[in-house]
This record gives sequence, C-alpha cells and structure tokens, in this order.
Amino acid sequence: MIIRYERNGKIKHGWMVEDENKVRVIEGDIYKVQSAKPIMTGLELPLGDVNLLAPSAPSKVVCIGVNYRDHAEEMGLELPVEPLMFLKPSTTVVGPEEPIVYPKLTENLHYEGELAVIIKKEAKRVKAADAEEYILGFTCAIDVTARDLQMKDGQWTRGKSFDTFCPLGPAIAAKVDYQNLRIVTRVNGEVRQDSNTNQMVFTVPQLVEAVSAVMTLLPGDVILTGTPPGVGALQVGDEISVTIEGIGTLRTRVEAETEA
Repeated sequence: MIIRYERNGKIKHGWMVEDENKVRVIEGDIYKVQSAKPIMTGLELPLGDVNLLAPSAPSKVVCIGVNYRDHAEEMGLELPVEPLMFLKPSTTVVGPEEPIVYPKLTENLHYEGELAVIIKKEAKRVKAADAEEYILGFTCAIDVTARDLQMKDGQWTRGKSFDTFCPLGPAIAAKVDYQNLRIVTRVNGEVRQDSNTNQMVFTVPQLVEAVSAVMTLLPGDVILTGTPPGVGALQVGDEISVTIEGIGTLRTRVEAETEA
C-alpha cells in the first residue's frame, strides 16, 4: 500500500509492508502517467523511522451526502436521485494520529467514517465505465462536522470546513473490492458504525462520473463516498478510529482548540 511520509524534512511516497514494519522508498511522482514514472529504489526504512502524513495532498475534497441506504433509512430520508455534493477545502486534511481540533465556534461536533477515493490523473467528464483508469486507490477518512453550524447555516460549507476536519489514512490501497468492504467506526473502542460499501446508493464509478461532469478532478484529489448509519457526537479527549477491510485503520483523537 502507498503511504506519504516525512523524514529528515523531506516528504516522499513509499510502499508500506505492514507485516514487516518496513517502508520501501519510492522516488519520483506517483501521479506521473508518462515520463519520469516513479521507481522503487530498493531502499527500505523501518516504519517507525518515518512520520506518516495524509496519503494525499488534494487540491479539494469532494464529499457525497446520504449515499448509504441504511443511513438514509436511519435518518428517515428518501434516497437521492443524483449524488448530493459538497466540498471541503484542502486545509481540512490531516494525517494519521494528527488530532481533530474541536473549534470554540461549535458545541456539537460529529464524526462520519467514510471510504475515500484518491484520483490518479486529471479527470474531466469521465464516464463510469472508464472511472477505474482515473483511480489511484482508496483510503480511510473521517468527515468531521460541526452539526449545529451546519443546521444553523442551512448549507454545509462552514460546518464542514474547519482545519483538521478531514483526517485521511493510513495508506492508499490500490486494489480492493470497493463494492464490498466492511467499514467500522469506533469511539473510545466502542463500535459506533458498522456497515458495508455494498450499501452505497451510487457506486464509486458513478460518483467519479457525476463529480467530473461538474468539476475537473486533479491528481491527488479526494472523493468521500458517504457515511453509514451511526454518526454521532465527539467530545474533547475522545479517541476515534475508522477501519476499512483491505485498507487498514485510521486513528486520531479530539483536542480542544487553543489560543494561537
């Protein structure tokens, strides 16, 4: 699986061999599709010697609302007839173990565990049948929401866009059966969400088609595919994890906002 890491002040990509606790160093741009393709250097590092970052540094994060049948049923909502899209800015993205900051402007912070799609190359007006050509892989995500602000505003930008509101990681799995993956969210070790991507209303290829019909997706951009039932509140001090079958576990915690 592909990771993005920092070591000695330099940011690189690597291939994580988790069962051996090693990172195989990759040189070059993993998003290059023609010249200067990335190469495996043969150099290996202990996994403990690198600082894991969010596996992608997107220009934007495109999110999909109400995309799980069981979540829609839980909320008493009708299934959407087309994908419901909203955006998170790139500044929401943090990596594994980086804390979620509980802003002073909200009193109702919520988690939403999600499968994230990482885009491999520029995608504009892509058809669903061709979508896999544009996907680098998949990772775990948490769509953090200031629910009171979301409801107060009547639109979602402010409530979804605080810094640290999009943890991603720990790695990008290039080959998984994205149509049938168990996804589990835990808060302080207690299971809060437990579902499967087979509950999605719109499939990953359909989402790539729908989003790229509206906006050009750039290499490294992220699509969050929606959340299962069981979303709920977070408190300062909570530890939260999202585990997706075939990908791994994203872990983080909630910290209070401090004065700058």
